[in-house]
Amino acid sequence: MARLRLDSTSVTSFNIPTQPQHPLFSLDEDTDKPFFPPHTFLQPLDHFSSQSPQWAQRYWLNARYYTPGGPVFLFDTGEGPGEDRFGVLDTGIVAILARETGGMAVVLEHRYYGQSMPVSNLSTDSLRFLNNAQAAADSANFMRSVHFPGVDEDVSALNRPWIYYGGSYGGARAAHMRVLYPELVWGAIASSAVTNAEINNYEYFEIIADYASPHCISALRASISLIDTHLSSPFLAPFMKSLFSLSPLSNSDFAAILSAPLGAWQGKNWDEREAHRPGEWEEFCKCLTRGVGNGMGKVAAWMATRNYAQYIKDTVVSECPEGMTVADCFGSDDPTKFQNTSITESWRSWAFQVCTEWGYFFAAPPYPSIVSQHLQIDANAKHCQAAFPNGEHYIIPAWPNVSIVNELGSYGIAAERLALIDGEWDPWRPRTPHSIHAPVRNDTISEPFMQIPAGVHHYDENGLADPRKEPLYIQKVHHEEIGFVKAWLAQWRVLHGRLVTEVM
Repeated sequence: MARLRLDSTSVTSFNIPTQPQHPLFSLDEDTDKPFFPPHTFLQPLDHFSSQSPQWAQRYWLNARYYTPGGPVFLFDTGEGPGEDRFGVLDTGIVAILARETGGMAVVLEHRYYGQSMPVSNLSTDSLRFLNNAQAAADSANFMRSVHFPGVDEDVSALNRPWIYYGGSYGGARAAHMRVLYPELVWGAIASSAVTNAEINNYEYFEIIADYASPHCISALRASISLIDTHLSSPFLAPFMKSLFSLSPLSNSDFAAILSAPLGAWQGKNWDEREAHRPGEWEEFCKCLTRGVGNGMGKVAAWMATRNYAQYIKDTVVSECPEGMTVADCFGSDDPTKFQNTSITESWRSWAFQVCTEWGYFFAAPPYPSIVSQHLQIDANAKHCQAAFPNGEHYIIPAWPNVSIVNELGSYGIAAERLALIDGEWDPWRPRTPHSIHAPVRNDTISEPFMQIPAGVHHYDENGLADPRKEPLYIQKVHHEEIGFVKAWLAQWRVLHGRLVTEVM
């Protein structure tokens, strides 16, 4: 089963700014990375029941810029552990905004991710409380009731402005929180916010085809066309699969493996510390086009396909552990391999959300493209049913109920003090308010609407200790974010008749 995750970034290393040490921040002496001690906040498992067990949700604070009365900037981790966001808490967007306004930066870990685990296993029944409504209620309860250690004043959203930030799935949550809880979320920045849920997410691949190197894409198209011609024949298919050392796989599983390198496009980042395997996309294209000229005749198509096969063997097939067969590693015919419900099977959390509410099945477009036509949504649905068999208390839908997400605004989601920021080259842009399917709107201080040229996935999220070392276009985005956030805080001050501390 594909690990369908929106955000594939991983933390590598961070630059530490020259700052006095703060009790809520320290340096990990072994790794030279920032270390923020975790804190916990008790949440009910079911917000909509009067009788519910409680669990501990983790959060982290950066209070090095905080002055009494300052605003709070909450970063939603989305579908991943909170420790992966220490870079953002240290020098990223919430730290930048806190620095400029005398505020507090907070990272809040999502239920069922990292160690914010309210259950003892990840069975279908145990996962039934992992949904949009419960996760939004977590954030609202936290904002309404939290008391930060070491801060001797009321910091709740009832007493001061909170600005909610998220990227990707977390970006959609930021937008949803501004709509669902406007009395708590004074403003929100939704970066690469996938506010449109779609079962067939084929447009993901079309963004890559539109913006990647034309030579690379031409070679990939030619190779996929040749591969699909062979897969359509029961006599030729075995030969093609053997070329990739994937003979035992079904056409569907084979097509899924072929699409694996395309995820490297999403992992591109201007900040190489935060990039997911830096340079991987460029290496894939280099391998694919080796010895392939600009013309894409049969000889060139075969050359590209042989290169493709070698790349898959070197980077994917080679990862299959000794003693396991290709079918063991990459086949999906055996449903039991998806049914380990141990808490260590962390992939199950996001897969459950995909299978129940969000969709985002990766499949081929209804026309020739850069992925095989044998990559179809039926296989994804089959994997969902295999991974999450009927429970005693919950049965997943036959298809994801994406209306739960889309009824919150979809492409048209809007609110005063809701910023929508996307990347031009982001493969998730078709699911955001910057999609070609979305309504045209103006960029204003009240409702910022920005597209980062050549930006990929939540490109505004990261920052450097020395902002002057950031690319100029990222400096520009951060400058504009600081500007409209300060304007929002000034509105709060006028409305509430008291100061929010600002560092000018």
